[in-house]
Amino acid sequence: MIPAAFDYARPSSVDEAVRTLADAGDEAKVLAGGQSLLPLLRMRLAFPELVVDVGRIPALRGVREDGDALVIGALTTHHDVLHDPLVRRYAGLLAAATATVADPAVRHRGTLGGSLAHADPAGDLPAVALALDAGMVAAGPGGRRTIPARDFFADYLRTALRPDELLVEVRVPKADGWGFHYEKFQRVAQAWAIVGVAALVRRDDGHIAEARIGLTNMGSTPLRATATEAALRGADPDGTEIARAAERAADGTSPPTDLSGSAEYRGHLARVLTRRAVRAAAGPT
Repeated sequence: MIPAAFDYARPSSVDEAVRTLADAGDEAKVLAGGQSLLPLLRMRLAFPELVVDVGRIPALRGVREDGDALVIGALTTHHDVLHDPLVRRYAGLLAAATATVADPAVRHRGTLGGSLAHADPAGDLPAVALALDAGMVAAGPGGRRTIPARDFFADYLRTALRPDELLVEVRVPKADGWGFHYEKFQRVAQAWAIVGVAALVRRDDGHIAEARIGLTNMGSTPLRATATEAALRGADPDGTEIARAAERAADGTSPPTDLSGSAEYRGHLARVLTRRAVRAAAGPT
């Protein structure tokens, strides 16, 4: 299909982009890599009066260290995130999940910030951001603010970003020494996850000291499996206690029912995939 008519702006700086968004009010959409927005435009599921193309702002790309955190520019592509040595060392879970996003063509165009700002609960990276306790840095007319991942995803395809704000950076606390694994189930290769599980595990003296588990496609936003996280504290990673804790992975979730599966089926998948992901993240016993 052909998109509805819209105006187009291509700012060359963050400040110019913010001014453009502020002037447009609620009628603008931000174009980054285009892998999420363009299909919505073509199917006429989005009708912006203005598309603000931020793809030519170099300050929004790249990965750097800032103390105990990695700072990843919002326009950094999935390909660059996946192959960045800092991400691989300090945020291996993000690299592992990014490797499962769509296909190489999409990974070369799609961006980390675009994926997070799109806020599709079936997307792989929002749940990973939750598990990593990432912070989203938004620039607006009043300056910059950091929004914790737990507060960023407001509802289906909605975030805490204001209409005049632009996601500019993602701050990821370094998870050096944590085991990690991303497990997802999909009908066919390159399809959206029916359910996905992002697991981080820190061991101490042979036991699980702490676990963080993000769930993909188990509600209108990405979720943390908090009941399972609590049950894993102090658990022996031999498998029995992990399996028992994983039975609570779907507690407090509201998974959708659609052509890919029922809510009950997704609950079953969440328990199975959580058990697998946590076992893999905990490492050998």
